[in-house]
Amino acid sequence: MTFLNTKRFFGLTFLFIYINSAFAIDINKYVVAKASNANFPLAANGKVASILVSETDFSGVLRVVSHLQNDLLNVAGILPNIFNDKSQIEDYMVIIGTLGKSSIIDQLVKEGKIDAIPLQGKWEKFTTQIVENPMAGVKKALVIAGSDKRGTIYGIYDLSSQIGVSPWYFWADVPVKKQSELHVLPGIHTLGEPKVKYRGFFINDEAPALTGWVYEKYGDFNAEFYDKVFELILRMKGNYLWPAMWPPRKFNVDDSQNAILADEYGIVMGTSHHEPLSRAHAEWNKSVNGDWDFNTNADGLKAFWKEGLKRMGTKETLITVGMRGDGDEAMSEETATDLLETIVKEQRKIIADVTGKPAEKTPQIWALYKEVQDYYDKGMQVPDDVTLLLCDDNWGNIRKLPSLDAKPRKGGYGIYYHFDYVGGPRNYKWLNTNQIERTWEQMHLAYEHGVDKVWIVNVGDIKPMEFPLQFFFDYAWDPEKWHADNLQDYYKLWANAVFGGIQTEAIADIMKKYIKYNARRKHELIDASTYSLHNYNEANAVIEQFNELAKKAQAINNELPEMYKDAYYQLVLFPVLASANLNELYVSAAKNNLYAKQGRTSTNFYAEKVKELFNKDKELTSYYHKEMAHGKWNHMMSQTHIGYEIWQEPKFNKIPETYKIDEADDAEMGVSMEGSNEWWSGTNEGAILPIFDSFNNQKYPIEIFNRGKEDFSYEIKSNATWVKISEPNGIIKNEKSITVSIDWDHAPKGVQNSVVTVIGAGKQVPIHIKINNLNPSHVDGFVENNGFISINAKNFSNKYEPKQFQWKVVENLGKTDDAVISLPIKKGRVGLSKKSPKLSYNVNFQNKGKVKVHMYFSPTINYAPREGMYFGLSFNKETPTQINYDSDPNIFNYNGKVPSNWHSNVADNIKIITTEFEIDKAGNHTLNYYRIDEGLVLQKIIIETETSDLKSTYLGPPQSFKTN
Repeated sequence: MTFLNTKRFFGLTFLFIYINSAFAIDINKYVVAKASNANFPLAANGKVASILVSETDFSGVLRVVSHLQNDLLNVAGILPNIFNDKSQIEDYMVIIGTLGKSSIIDQLVKEGKIDAIPLQGKWEKFTTQIVENPMAGVKKALVIAGSDKRGTIYGIYDLSSQIGVSPWYFWADVPVKKQSELHVLPGIHTLGEPKVKYRGFFINDEAPALTGWVYEKYGDFNAEFYDKVFELILRMKGNYLWPAMWPPRKFNVDDSQNAILADEYGIVMGTSHHEPLSRAHAEWNKSVNGDWDFNTNADGLKAFWKEGLKRMGTKETLITVGMRGDGDEAMSEETATDLLETIVKEQRKIIADVTGKPAEKTPQIWALYKEVQDYYDKGMQVPDDVTLLLCDDNWGNIRKLPSLDAKPRKGGYGIYYHFDYVGGPRNYKWLNTNQIERTWEQMHLAYEHGVDKVWIVNVGDIKPMEFPLQFFFDYAWDPEKWHADNLQDYYKLWANAVFGGIQTEAIADIMKKYIKYNARRKHELIDASTYSLHNYNEANAVIEQFNELAKKAQAINNELPEMYKDAYYQLVLFPVLASANLNELYVSAAKNNLYAKQGRTSTNFYAEKVKELFNKDKELTSYYHKEMAHGKWNHMMSQTHIGYEIWQEPKFNKIPETYKIDEADDAEMGVSMEGSNEWWSGTNEGAILPIFDSFNNQKYPIEIFNRGKEDFSYEIKSNATWVKISEPNGIIKNEKSITVSIDWDHAPKGVQNSVVTVIGAGKQVPIHIKINNLNPSHVDGFVENNGFISINAKNFSNKYEPKQFQWKVVENLGKTDDAVISLPIKKGRVGLSKKSPKLSYNVNFQNKGKVKVHMYFSPTINYAPREGMYFGLSFNKETPTQINYDSDPNIFNYNGKVPSNWHSNVADNIKIITTEFEIDKAGNHTLNYYRIDEGLVLQKIIIETETSDLKSTYLGPPQSFKTN
């Protein structure tokens, strides 16, 4: 709402909403449970206020008033009356109407009861206020007035939200909490105008999940189905839709009432980026219409498009112009830019001819999707009144934005974003993997570059993207409300709103963590080789993280009131359990594959474990389909997600390959250890653990395993008293992990060598140990560890922020920790000097020589019309080096060319830039990171020396030790 300064009053307001039972992500509440003379009694003393709305108002408003009526019934237990005549009055009434359309509202304006000025000429604005004695016989009224149809509808749904009805009451079974007392606070309550004009989503890639569900529930993608979609959009205060369009879906043909209902609701309809002039591509029949080729079939195409516009009539529409190849494919590389310009000119002639007014009077949009952006970059002319819909790379990384100093366009700019995709390097459709932190960061970039006409997101099947979709719409309404400093509060506000204040902090924490873990790598891209079994305990740590989260999520579920359990399962528990299960499935397969090579007796256990986890995936899905919400969402989780081999989904989930072995009768010892994929069974060569040092205080695991059926006893001996063994003796049935560490208080100073020997089943395996007990004096910063230093970007030692510049830590953004960005975006490129904005990281090297600095960035694309995307690096007080983050000569033209590392960057969700430096002496140094271009998101830094023993892992090594 408009009254409070978000930063100053956030804490107080946040506490306030926690004690109110209302659904709202907005932090300002105006419906409370306490009566007062100043408040309006919406529901009190067993009564609920009646509703007065003029019959002359929009039919969509009248429809939504009936939704409010039902919402009040569900909350207060009493069905309010709806009156259309001022002769039907009561002491307390809710009066609803649109300025200039409702005779009742216009009369209140005329009599000076409400002020029309705040609404006149506004886009989608409403005001909600208490009016004393608004008309004869009415003591007090709650008046909801809208500047236009959607403004009034938003005002109605905002009141529904305030009394505790979620936009997701149908789509996620979020329950309504009963409340007998509902009182509206005095004041003029408004959200103002939206800062992004058109805010919507694209139902896409909708088979098999949504399609199966729709066919079972509704028979087809008809008006009964779309009624639920339109209501969801409006309750989230959106206004725009690209309907489902995978063949054979045809929005206007599947049910003639679809478009009529959309227009009644005030939903602005569009068509996807490759469906011009309101025609679904599935409507094109080659045998009837001819080839989808303007060079050879211009008349056929123009007739096809003209019919689409005639059918549209006067319904509010954003008309897609332009053209792609048949079936959302690229047009031939030989297609000239001027042909596309000709096509658009012909399309605009059709628009003018059918509408009877100049083309520029009808809103149009042209998507620069895939190769079309290449044509635009090469000079393709777009009429100034046409909205340019810029796009991401299908993986949430925006490809193009206007210059910060770009001339304003009459049509403005939009963004087509993705939460779901079918295409390379892999489909990702199953569960949510979209961090709101990344969505915020990318859409904040867009907004700061003046992209505020259209925001539309590909949301796949709608479910299970409930959480990021809600954020997308909330952020689109007011991009200035959410920022790096308060973004984490969104999780708490959402959890509080959905689950009625129960376990709010815990649920919010689970949400942010499970999505972060999933965002590391899409489910469809994970396999048995993703996480390392050998290095930094990575695979086990990942599984421990997921299973700990699953344990917490299950514990909350066990305590939740029954009314919340269906919503909790689909929004929290299922994605957590299913994701944890999938990751453990692949790690178990990896262990089975490795252990089969080692001949471990546990090989067969992990083969069975894989089967068990594969079946558990089926069980979790079956509960979602058959038992949750009494089977309401059957088919919705039917998307295949296990066993991908190419970019396209497998027809069925495919269990990972496993092996079984015949165990030896007698016991036989094997030993493996941290940092090596080798194993030992009693050779003279021995094994070598990574180096221990007193600052990083490493603890390395060694595994003793059995290769036979019989148990055996083991003993571990050390020739040094300062080597600590967690379990120096015991019995091995299958395997056991033993931790080796150092007692630094008793270890000799400097570099020392030692040996521990593992003895068992008649064999001995010597393990060589090297330690470095460092002198703590004069050591400052991150300390070298096995020849490298690992730093999480947020842990800088110092920062320099010239006037108007800021370094911001974006909590939770990234694969392992937080990320750092430079603001403001609008300052653009900064000349590189020692006085540029910089972050400094103190480090300590044990030797001089060459070092490689690896900068781990989010996989941002150079979105600006500029050469390169730069940052600076230096050590100590040296002159900084300018480094090009975007040096790849290949660009996204999608005619066979993408940047060479793009596939791995988006699959790994990281981009690594490496630069070499020379360090002239051992000891303390400072690495400086400088802003040049805006938009870079730094997650991690790894510095390798010439003695580096950096191991290969997916997430990178843990952070090195840092002195005070």
